[in-house]
Amino acid sequence: MRFIDKLKMSLEGVGIAIDAMRQNKVRAGLTILGVAVGVFVVVVIAAAVHGINESVAKQFESAGPTTFFVQRRPIVFEACDGTGDTCKWRSNPPLLFSEAEVLKKLESVGEVGIRQGWGAAAKFRDKALPNVSVMGITANWPQLNPPNMIDGRVFTEQEARSAARVVVINTTAKDRLFGEEDAMGKEITLTALAGPQGTNRGGPFTVIGVYKDDASFLQGGERPSIVTSVYALSRRLGAQPQWMSFVIKPAANASQAQALDDVTAALRGARGLRPGRESNFAVVTQDKLFDVYNKVFGIFFLVMISLSSVGLLVGGVGVVAIMMISVTERTREIGVRKALGATRGVILWQFLVEAITLTATGALIGLGLGTVVAMLVKAYTPVAASVPPLAVAAALGSSALTGILFGMLPALRASRLDPVAALRHE
Repeated sequence: MRFIDKLKMSLEGVGIAIDAMRQNKVRAGLTILGVAVGVFVVVVIAAAVHGINESVAKQFESAGPTTFFVQRRPIVFEACDGTGDTCKWRSNPPLLFSEAEVLKKLESVGEVGIRQGWGAAAKFRDKALPNVSVMGITANWPQLNPPNMIDGRVFTEQEARSAARVVVINTTAKDRLFGEEDAMGKEITLTALAGPQGTNRGGPFTVIGVYKDDASFLQGGERPSIVTSVYALSRRLGAQPQWMSFVIKPAANASQAQALDDVTAALRGARGLRPGRESNFAVVTQDKLFDVYNKVFGIFFLVMISLSSVGLLVGGVGVVAIMMISVTERTREIGVRKALGATRGVILWQFLVEAITLTATGALIGLGLGTVVAMLVKAYTPVAASVPPLAVAAALGSSALTGILFGMLPALRASRLDPVAALRHE
């Protein structure tokens, strides 16, 4: 019976709160707006981060869970002013093609890929892309991270080794350069945006394949990109080896840990590093990459949540104001209810329910708008944004908590009113 009575009081409090909102539309609207903005930001940020996390996880998984990378620079956050004291990795020598050949001979290593990014301008007839990403990679690209080929093929080992002027372009580059025209066998002109002057900064390249990017937050499937062999990138486009890296896939009968140890030992031996010296290269696993990613986006997420809490704070202040005014305007009503036997707990409960109703209304509005924005982000961007159940619970919970915390003071004031003085109030 007590539960039914409390339910009736709660429903009665909700009805009174709705009537109060109708009578004081401006005050109630400002309070609801503050809460709605705070919840809206929380939901949108949570949806975006959730989608980004799934996208990044899928991208890492596509390369294989045991695949790892060797590069010149470690994945660290450090204040770098360009000097050797603050940028110790600058003293690391670049990776070499000959070192990749050493790693290929290891029994614990199944595949060794060499890759490097570069920038170039692409042109076909009167259509031009002033800045396109050009990725150089070895011919075992399909074994390391199979591309989603739409048309044509990838380059062969012989074409790669001979630095043949052939390229595979993504669908975005194909659409912007060729439109509806077939791209197979056509020649595009690439001009490197950096590197030494001379004939090895570009020239004609033949399109032999078209692939589709798996759109993701990190990869960006909407950006035009071109893939050629890493040897053609170096010899035809003048790419410097400073940022070249290796992609290592362990052999089927070897563990990642074994391959990591063997690769590290082989590279240290090839570079003549003594046991006491620190390695002048970085071995990066996908777990380490994901940890760095989580740190970066964890900080971003905390900052955005902190900013969104300002909206909830504004809404909370509005709750205090509107409920204080409500207590003042309804002093005689409170006196009558107390005279008829209403306890302090009943009055306190009624005003808390009213405060929670105000904030819950704002939370539902913010939740609805946030969900719509998340759907639009998913439809029109590479971020597969989705509202996780935890975000819904957090939005509703935070609104209820705001109503309780900021509604407690007016509710306590109402519950402590002297019934005789309240009845005399004008």
